Amino acid sequence: MGRRKSGRPTSIDIAYKAGVSQPTVSRALRGDTSVSAATRERIESIARELNYAVDRNASSLRTQRSDTIALLIFEDPTPDDSMINPFFVAMLGSITRACARQGLDLLVSFQRMEDDWHQRYHDSHRADGLILLGYGDYRQYEERLEQLKEQGTSYARWGSVSSDAGGSTIGSDNFGAGRLAGEHLLERGRRKVAFLGRVDDNAPEFAQRYRGMVAALEEAGIPPDHALQSDAITTEKAGRAAMSALIAEGKPFDAVFAASDLIAIGAMQVLAENGYSVPDDVAVIGFDNIAAASLTTPPLTTIMQDVQGAGQRLVDMLLAQIEGGERPDPRLETRLIVRGSTGG
Repeated sequence: MGRRKSGRPTSIDIAYKAGVSQPTVSRALRGDTSVSAATRERIESIARELNYAVDRNASSLRTQRSDTIALLIFEDPTPDDSMINPFFVAMLGSITRACARQGLDLLVSFQRMEDDWHQRYHDSHRADGLILLGYGDYRQYEERLEQLKEQGTSYARWGSVSSDAGGSTIGSDNFGAGRLAGEHLLERGRRKVAFLGRVDDNAPEFAQRYRGMVAALEEAGIPPDHALQSDAITTEKAGRAAMSALIAEGKPFDAVFAASDLIAIGAMQVLAENGYSVPDDVAVIGFDNIAAASLTTPPLTTIMQDVQGAGQRLVDMLLAQIEGGERPDPRLETRLIVRGSTGG
C-alpha cells in the first residue's frame, strides 16, 4: 500500500498509517458499524493527527448522496403556540448528536399531516432519507407511509413497532411499559384502575400500553373494568375531558394510568377540582417523563422512554436502509420513575 509524499492528507494516508484498506477508512469515518469500534477509534485518532477533513462534495459526487437527513416533526395540539409534543422536543437533541457523530447534516421542519410532505421531499432530493416524529391519527399516517414505500424513499419513524410490517420503526416496548405501570399500581394496593387514552387502531402505542396494563391486572387475578377506559389524545385538555367524563359516570376507581404525561396532568387538575386527593384517593401514573412531570403537585410518577437511545437508533435504522446494512433492534426498554402521585 503506497503513501502520498506531499499535499493535503487523504484517506489513503490514513489507511497507510492504520494498516487497513482505504474503503475501511471511508466506512469508519462515516461511522459504519461494520467496522469494529477499536479500528474505528484508531482511524479517527489518525485522522485527527493528520488534520484530515472529509471532502463532502467529492464524497457526495461518488455516492450520489447528499449526506443529509430530513427530520419531520408533525404538529400536535398544545396549550402554547409551539404545536410540538414536548416528548419530541427532548428527542430532537439526541437525533442531532447522532447525526453529528455520523458526519451528517440535519434538516428540521414541522409539518401538517394533511400536507404533501411525502411527495415534496421525494421530488426535491434534498435528503437521503427521512426521520418522522409524531403522527396524530395513525390510519391517515399509514397511508402516507405506504406512499413512501412505493416511491422508494428511505425513512425511519418513532412509533408502535408492533404495527409496522416494513421494519422501519423504532419505539418503546409499550406493552411491557403498560405491564410495568399496572404492576406498580397493584403494589400500591390499587385494584380499580382507569386508563385515559385511545385504545383503537388509530393510536397503536396507546393501545399497547393499555393491553400491558390489562395483562398485569389479569395476572394478579383482577378482571379489568373496560368501562374505566376513556378516550384521550396527547393534550392536557383531552386529559381534563376524559377525567371529567369518568367522574360524571360515577364508576368507582382508585388509580389512573394515563397514556401520556400531558393527559395525566390534565386529569390531576380535574381530580383536584372535584375534591380527590392524589395519591390518597386516586394514584396517578403518566407516560413520557416530560420536564413538567416533576413539577406537578404532587410530582407525577411516570414511565420514562429512552430518549437518548432513541435518537441514535433512529439514525442507525435510516442508515441501514440507505446503505443496506443490518437493522438495529427496534425496541427500547422503558423505566418506571416513582414520584409522589402514586405515593412514592
